[in-house]
Amino acid sequence: MKFSKYYLAAFISFVIWGFFSLALKPLKAYASLDILFYRVFLCAVIMAVISLFVRIKVLKENIGKFRQLPASEKRRVTILTFSGGFLLTANWFFFIYVMNHISVKAASFAYLVCPIMTTVIAYFVLNEKLSKWQWGAVLLSVVSCMLLSFNNISDIAYSLIVAASYAFYLVSQRKNTGFDKFLILTVQILFSALLLAPFYPVYSEALPMEFSFYALIFLIAVLFTIVPLYMNLYALQGVNSSTMGVLLYINPLMNFSIALIYFHEPINAIQIIAYSLILLSIIIFNERFIFKRRAAMV
Repeated sequence: MKFSKYYLAAFISFVIWGFFSLALKPLKAYASLDILFYRVFLCAVIMAVISLFVRIKVLKENIGKFRQLPASEKRRVTILTFSGGFLLTANWFFFIYVMNHISVKAASFAYLVCPIMTTVIAYFVLNEKLSKWQWGAVLLSVVSCMLLSFNNISDIAYSLIVAASYAFYLVSQRKNTGFDKFLILTVQILFSALLLAPFYPVYSEALPMEFSFYALIFLIAVLFTIVPLYMNLYALQGVNSSTMGVLLYINPLMNFSIALIYFHEPINAIQIIAYSLILLSIIIFNERFIFKRRAAMV
């Protein structure tokens, strides 16, 4: 089934991101901005090399297709592609800022708010319809986020900024169709690298000399950036933004499980209840796929 491979791509991409902490934790001794710089710059180099030397035929075909478009369509594709690159950069930068200067809880909370924001934005911007079951799942998500936000009200504004940047990225790229997704992502990452380049001489620390740093950055660039982002863009061809938003909950759920099982971080009853509600909301939102049922849309 054609739809299934898009859904599977979305699911796998968020599962991959769920393991991100395993690669990021060993780099805790390095500055967060340095991790961002080298992550983006390495991604840009890898993707540029692939596009210029491995996928040159695809590059030429897409350039030819772009040249044949009317001026209004060229402008639309250009705005969507570069705004996507800007939103990715903003999301990564704000996430690191919140993580370093506000709180870890605020950064984590952002990706619990993001699915709700994506669903609501897609409803109003893309006119994506949801069933009663799916609206119920969104309501459950809101309740779980409210539980987790207790005693952290001041952090919510920062969390919303991080969440909004990725939510708008998902919704905007849903409309960015007609061109090779890997090539679009390459342009966005190159644009992100150009945006960050002026800040590197000022804010970067001494050049890391350890081989382990570059090995982990390479792993992060390929496995935790290029692969899942490409799968996200690919999935958006057959999965709507609302579904992508709810599947995004897989990421914090896995982070929570790894923190509990692998890193042995403490938890409380409210966190257990909230994350259980999130898991239930994912099942309810996707019940027609899980139980092979056609849902009546309202």
